[in-house]
Amino acid sequence: MIVATWCLVSPAAAEDGYDLWLRYSPLEGEARTALDRFDPVIVRPAGAHSDTVDIAVAELERGLSSLMERPLHAGGTGAIALECNAAVEGARDGYDIAGSDTGITIRSGSDTGCLYAAFSLLRYLSLGNDPHAVDLASSPAMPLRMLDHWDNPDGSVERGYAGRSIFDWWHLPEVLDRRIIDYARANASIGINGVVVNNVNASALFLTPRYLPKLKRLADAWRPYGIRLYISARFSAPRDIGGLATADPLDPAVRAWWRARAEAIYAAIPDFGGFLVKANSEGQPGPQDYGRTHADGANMLAAALGERGTVIWRAFVYSAEDETDRAKQAYEEFAPLDGQFADNVVLQVKNGPIDFQPREPFHPLFGAMPNTRLMLEAQVTREYLGQGSGIAYLAPMWTEVLGAQTGRGGTVAQVIAHGGMAGVANTGSARNWSGTDFDQANWYALGRLAWDPALVSDEIAREWAAQTFSRDPAFPNRVVPMMQRSRQAVVDYMTPLGLAHQMATGHHYGPGPWVCDLARPEWNPCYYSRADAEGIGFDRTASGSDALAQYAPAIAEGWEDPAAMDEDYLLWFHHLPWDFETRSGRPLWDELVHRYDRGVAEVETMARTWRSLRPYVDPERYRAVAETLNIQQREAKWWRDASLAYWQSINHLPLPAGTTPPEHDLEYYRALAFPEAPGQ
Repeated sequence: MIVATWCLVSPAAAEDGYDLWLRYSPLEGEARTALDRFDPVIVRPAGAHSDTVDIAVAELERGLSSLMERPLHAGGTGAIALECNAAVEGARDGYDIAGSDTGITIRSGSDTGCLYAAFSLLRYLSLGNDPHAVDLASSPAMPLRMLDHWDNPDGSVERGYAGRSIFDWWHLPEVLDRRIIDYARANASIGINGVVVNNVNASALFLTPRYLPKLKRLADAWRPYGIRLYISARFSAPRDIGGLATADPLDPAVRAWWRARAEAIYAAIPDFGGFLVKANSEGQPGPQDYGRTHADGANMLAAALGERGTVIWRAFVYSAEDETDRAKQAYEEFAPLDGQFADNVVLQVKNGPIDFQPREPFHPLFGAMPNTRLMLEAQVTREYLGQGSGIAYLAPMWTEVLGAQTGRGGTVAQVIAHGGMAGVANTGSARNWSGTDFDQANWYALGRLAWDPALVSDEIAREWAAQTFSRDPAFPNRVVPMMQRSRQAVVDYMTPLGLAHQMATGHHYGPGPWVCDLARPEWNPCYYSRADAEGIGFDRTASGSDALAQYAPAIAEGWEDPAAMDEDYLLWFHHLPWDFETRSGRPLWDELVHRYDRGVAEVETMARTWRSLRPYVDPERYRAVAETLNIQQREAKWWRDASLAYWQSINHLPLPAGTTPPEHDLEYYRALAFPEAPGQ
């Protein structure tokens, strides 16, 4: 039960966001009284102590002392007893926490599970709950719960909007920045158990002997937090750094080279997680260079790792030779390979069939490969969602995907239960880790949903907001609805009604629906809108690319009729005339304008809501969020105006009566350039 009585106090000293959701700000009112009366004291488990248990105990001491604003003392009467070799239901790292009049018992089948339980108990108490009444039981739903870093050896970050890389390869292994430990602590608090440290557009440096001590230092630091280290492996490494003439996965010398590399890694890092591989996509090398399949390439690496590790093979592929429909290509390449991958191979599939768009239908591979382990790849860094400005809370997007019925094997969450979930990180050198304070919520939500995909996005937002900013009910009651609506606002002012990939070239910052002349067809926004004088949208029905047929019949049927389907995907699956009547009764053109305007209005509402929350937030973070919302207001209007100006140049239709025209003409928007845009 949440204790509802709080004292509203003015925010104390300014904060910079470094503490994330682990601030453990002092409790007030009845919640403080209840914890003081409980008078906690921590009882370590009997027997040998591990580093992990020591960290769990230290976290409990740190958190409880901060919540009560006093140190714990040995004479406390409320015992918090840890039992880290207990039989609990579910996975070994699961736990149960039970409270009584005299104390709290934490039980898990592993030391790591006790660490997870410690964070869970502190989250429960931080939200103002009664320590005597705690009754929590939880177990991870997926074996792999990961962050993928697109970080490069030189410290740059591809599609990163939070500063430089947190990995200082130049000074490792001698120097380990404290930030690396704080990063592990934050990940452990939300159940993340694996980190890929380098870009999927991989440098072979990470497979050289010189990098092994650097990787070992990271792995040793993270091990007590239950985190295994993974690296993105460049498929052509045997040729690039191994002195071989080929990287053919069926060549005996190539297979021997990878076995030797794996043995060297495991000799230094016994719990090395494995390899993440991007192959034959966007110019990256892969097995198809030698006439082999993705399964041939993945299985060769899987044999090198053996049962010790996992090969995570990305399904993000497309080729310049296929001009039919980029949305179909991953399915066509991978679905025929179902059942051909080794047991320690996991196919990592993006949430949608294109590329992390503001809204996409779920990827058709989910449910189509029942004999292959799949995991979901989501993007925490907001490459196509405003990058480092404004608010776009992504848990509603991810719960939308996880809960989607595939028509073949249950929901997406059920399909990936034996694989996992990975998020492309936006964790950088910025003091607040993520560039904007609200982007921390996406990191938090990724971990919480990978642990339990049944969680509800607004409840995740509520617990994050209370821990990160203020637990006064007035704050989450206003900020959570704003967060919940924020992603839809971005969809509306960027790509309404199922439009996709209308971003500018290269940096993907801002609108570029007029880009039609790039070398590869699927790089052009025009390719996706198919806008002409008669209509707009990509026909993916049987009369078009027939991508709809890649979904189970029961699912495809729901998107087949434009008059009856969910209009959020209308132009994703259909090319429709500008005067097509939408469910609102408005013609398609009018409805499109309405959606753009709705998105702009919602961002303005978000800014007003944030201004009303000033009493609950410290001055530094209040100002930082207000400033980035100002940017988002400007960008929303820019997207709306530039898009409408372009569509009008195509359809020659007047704006609906009462609509504000674009501020500038189309040529003004086409001429804008942003050479300094980050993350390229």
